[in-house]
Amino acid sequence: MLYKKIGIFLLFTTLLVTAREGFEYQNLLVHAKDINGNIQTFNVKRHIHTKCKNIIITNKMLWTGNYASEKVPEECKSTYVHTTGKLLPMQLDEEVTTYGELEVLAYIKDMQKNNKLMLIDARGEEWFNYRTIPASTNIPYRYFRDRKEYPFKYEEGLKKLGVTFNKDNSLEFKNAKTVTIFCNGAWCSQSVWLVQALLEIDYPADKINWYRGGMQNWLAAGMTSTRD
Repeated sequence: MLYKKIGIFLLFTTLLVTAREGFEYQNLLVHAKDINGNIQTFNVKRHIHTKCKNIIITNKMLWTGNYASEKVPEECKSTYVHTTGKLLPMQLDEEVTTYGELEVLAYIKDMQKNNKLMLIDARGEEWFNYRTIPASTNIPYRYFRDRKEYPFKYEEGLKKLGVTFNKDNSLEFKNAKTVTIFCNGAWCSQSVWLVQALLEIDYPADKINWYRGGMQNWLAAGMTSTRD
């Protein structure tokens, strides 16, 4: 717990220092495999089209749904689902840290030098293959929540996480990775189910981070994804 608090403090300090420079606009090169297994290089940052920078946002445009009016360039328009799922709390567990976009970005940066960190997309393979955050690993929630139905996928997932079996068949978390888990958005429960499933098998809570905003907030902020 102490180490996690120190890590959070250092991360917060880093974000404060880089905030003036716009951390989300800096170049962060990430190498990740596409659905065919080929290595691609992504520049993970915030992308805002030049046409959008001079648009004056009014209350009417933003709050009545008219932001996507004809006067707004196509490059600046985006619509995200808001009529599905259920709203989730800001904190799932007292030892599980909730992340926002800048924390995730800093985490991805640290991942490039630390193989003990893993960014996990908890959605199904079809969703992951369509679009995800670069450098994330797909571990669908159902393989852990419904582990009795997917014994091989469950063991495969444990291996990815650095979890091994002791001689008495109990789980050994000594080399377990620190993970940051996400899914579709603040209304999507798939990441929650994976976090809960990990806690059920006694995965160290202080090694679990949760990106509540998920893909919707990531894309709404103009951040890089694996799909243009």
